[in-house]
Amino acid sequence: MSRIGKQPVTVPAGVEVAVNDGLINVKGTLGVLALAQNALVTIENNAGSLTFVPVNDSREASAMSGTMRQLVNNMVKGVTKGFEKKLTLIGVGYKAQAQGAKLNLTVGYSHPVVMDMPAGIKVETPTPTEILIKGSDRQRVGQIASEVRAVRPPEPYKGKGIRYSDEKVVIKETKKK
Repeated sequence: MSRIGKQPVTVPAGVEVAVNDGLINVKGTLGVLALAQNALVTIENNAGSLTFVPVNDSREASAMSGTMRQLVNNMVKGVTKGFEKKLTLIGVGYKAQAQGAKLNLTVGYSHPVVMDMPAGIKVETPTPTEILIKGSDRQRVGQIASEVRAVRPPEPYKGKGIRYSDEKVVIKETKKK
């Protein structure tokens, strides 16, 4: 059995977890998240801690117990603390501006790039060269951050572009005469 799947998920005060009709609903201060329950895993709620038990001894059920446990754990963390990704713009004249639910990027194209943020995702620009993407759903926050980065990924010769704040870009050596 998965080592992660054996660990219980503790549900903090103020968070409600409901398991019914093949759906797992997690409700907290930052919102409500839902996940479809897998048939290979049974979920047991024991006074504030959730345990995930595989239905049989198959390899798939064992792996899925760890996967379901981590997905539910991310949902619990998301509705209590939330998740955030920080992006940095590097390049002369590159800047970002948050306007409500839209992100306006000026990253060296002949036109500004305007991206609409979906519901539940907040975008902030503390400085013109930093972007903070926040939300309660870890997968959606990462997906939106990836889409913003894809507008102008960092290039390997000068390092210009949009990158994650903790990303290291290896700069290639230029051609010599």
